[in-house]
Amino acid sequence: MPTSKSAKKRVRQNVKCRLRNRSHKSALKTQIKKFILAIQSKNVADAENHFSLTTKKLDKVATKGIIHKNTASRKKSRLARALNKLKAGVS
Repeated sequence: MPTSKSAKKRVRQNVKCRLRNRSHKSALKTQIKKFILAIQSKNVADAENHFSLTTKKLDKVATKGIIHKNTASRKKSRLARALNKLKAGVS
């Protein structure tokens, strides 16, 4: 248990930040799942829409420092590859 006033405040801040970070990560995972479902249903228009939303969310989460910027970049690259593969298969 913290004894100093500043340590007690840090504990309170850590709890708030942890909850906020978990919320953002959960929303990101949900968005990625929606994109993957659109890819699996072979709906190009829906997949493109979800791709733009997913990349936006990835950038936002990376900017806030919740995930590393290279992790966000890697995920965007893999999702873009999946989308391009779908487009090539449909054409």
